[in-house]
Amino acid sequence: MPQTVRIGTLALAQANLFAALLGEASGGTIATSIHTYTTTGDKILDKPLQDAGGKGLFTKELDRAQETGEIDVAVHSLKDVTVTLPKHLFLASYLTREDPHDCLIGPWKSIAELPKGIVVGTSSLRRKAQLLAVRPDLKAVTFRGNVQTRLRKLAEGQAQATILAAAGLRRLGMIDKAAGIIPVTDMLPAGGQGIIGITLRIDAPDWLAAAVARTDDIASRLAAVAERAFLRRLDGSCRTPIAAHFHLTGAGAEMAGEVLSDDGDRRWRAEGKLDHTPTEPEAEAFGLSLGDQVAAQRAADGIEGS
Repeated sequence: MPQTVRIGTLALAQANLFAALLGEASGGTIATSIHTYTTTGDKILDKPLQDAGGKGLFTKELDRAQETGEIDVAVHSLKDVTVTLPKHLFLASYLTREDPHDCLIGPWKSIAELPKGIVVGTSSLRRKAQLLAVRPDLKAVTFRGNVQTRLRKLAEGQAQATILAAAGLRRLGMIDKAAGIIPVTDMLPAGGQGIIGITLRIDAPDWLAAAVARTDDIASRLAAVAERAFLRRLDGSCRTPIAAHFHLTGAGAEMAGEVLSDDGDRRWRAEGKLDHTPTEPEAEAFGLSLGDQVAAQRAADGIEGS
């Protein structure tokens, strides 16, 4: 009889993807059951995430379920995972990255096309700061909830446009809702955006750890390690407008990272290239190095906490 693995998730599409990969990786020796959770972060819709407790609100129910043994594996949107995990957990796998871009929802295809002074809804400090950095005339308002909720709010006229992650829309088969994909050069993504991270207990049985490891994608792992190192160096959280994006190229790897003031008026950015495909420790060092550069820029401008 197949071993049954209990998968905890906030997003059914992500869990179904992982379950299929795990079944394939195990050659049919593993069966799965999916257990969906609603987190505190999903329930608090009337205030910005940073005022409600930050990133941990989207993971703590799953973290607790793993700690108590309700589930064996948790499936996360990596951008919502804190850079320091609870001591009983580790990131065991990073699935192949989906489209990391942000996209514009509404009648306009690009940020440049947005009419002067319109209201743009977003739940992200990063997106708000990046938007105001290039379009200070716009008004950004808090827009919380899942994709369907935000689309409904848009239809009700609570805002004239909003910004969502392309990855989530693609997994839901709703990318047609996007009026335009925002280039990385215009809006650098959140660290880990588009990557699904899989957490296991540190005492997980060897057979389960081995099966989960076979779902790991090396390009996603290198990107995750580099981007999370950048965030960690700068104490990146939902309280900080911060972005980081690493990708492999034919010649090696490239990465950019930035921190902004809340109003987008100030921006500290670093970019770098590697002439070879890095190892995991090299990817981490790369992210930390860019983080050091941004921290030095902030310190030179008299910003504490760098």
